[in-house]
Amino acid sequence: MEYGSVLGELEKMRDEKFRVFNERIVNVLPGSSVGVRVPLLRKYAQGLVRRADFSFDVLLSFPDEIFEIRCLKCLCVGYAKTGYDELVRLIRRCVPMIDGWAVCDLFCSTLKQIKKYRRPYLEEIRAFVAEGSEFSQRFAYVLLLGAYVEEEWLEEIFVLLGRAKSEYYYTRMGAAWLLAEVLVKFYDRGAEYLKSGALDASVKSKAIQKACESFRLTADEKKYLKSLKN
Repeated sequence: MEYGSVLGELEKMRDEKFRVFNERIVNVLPGSSVGVRVPLLRKYAQGLVRRADFSFDVLLSFPDEIFEIRCLKCLCVGYAKTGYDELVRLIRRCVPMIDGWAVCDLFCSTLKQIKKYRRPYLEEIRAFVAEGSEFSQRFAYVLLLGAYVEEEWLEEIFVLLGRAKSEYYYTRMGAAWLLAEVLVKFYDRGAEYLKSGALDASVKSKAIQKACESFRLTADEKKYLKSLKN
């Protein structure tokens, strides 16, 4: 398994019109992606981890300049059948290369097995929040959104939301997305947290906006949430 051969296989799936469009959406430099649609990239990653010559150490040593290579690394970690310790090691190697919302959110959506390890993995999430970089925090908040929005974890979610570096746009949006989901699923607890004043005003406002876009809240609930913006 070599970088050139993997890149060549991705090139065979190139969609040039999609490349031009997608580079604007995911905010990467023009020409820094191949133009592979996500379903094809997912299918390729699933096949790659089953190959006899597959190696994570080799894959993770590939250069990160190409958008699809960064995505591929994250997808393979999500699809691989590993033990907990190895999963933690691989995630730690991938998070530092996250440089945009698309790679981050694709990674989080593929890490389904985190649900099996929610209690021990919470320490890792705390560490990513404490690291304080824009995408370490976004990774933590989006992973919480996908795996932890249950009553058992609400207090921990609130504590971690209070540590969001809201000066970073993608941190702010990830935190707001997480809180909006809490408001939709656990309205009373979420509203109580909003009233506590522990949250940055910009995150609070965006979370309320996103929650009010949901059809699962009543008109009265939305009206009350909007009153908390003031």
